Amino acid sequence: MAPYRYRRGIGLVGLIYILIGLYVAWVHEYITPALLRDIAEALLAVLLWFLVLLGVDLHLGG
Repeated sequence: MAPYRYRRGIGLVGLIYILIGLYVAWVHEYITPALLRDIAEALLAVLLWFLVLLGVDLHLGG
C-alpha cells in the first residue's frame, strides 16, 4: 500500500478561481484602490508593529 500524501496548496484550478473572483469583485467595485490602500496599511502595521509603538506613521499617501 502506498502511503497517503497530503497535497498542499490550492492548485491551478483554485488559483484561476481566485483570480477570476478578484477580477469580478474589482469590476463590480467591491475592491477599490482605497480598500487596497487600507489593507496595505493594516498589513504594514501588523508586520511593523514595533514601529507603530515608536510613533511611526504607516499611512500610505498621506
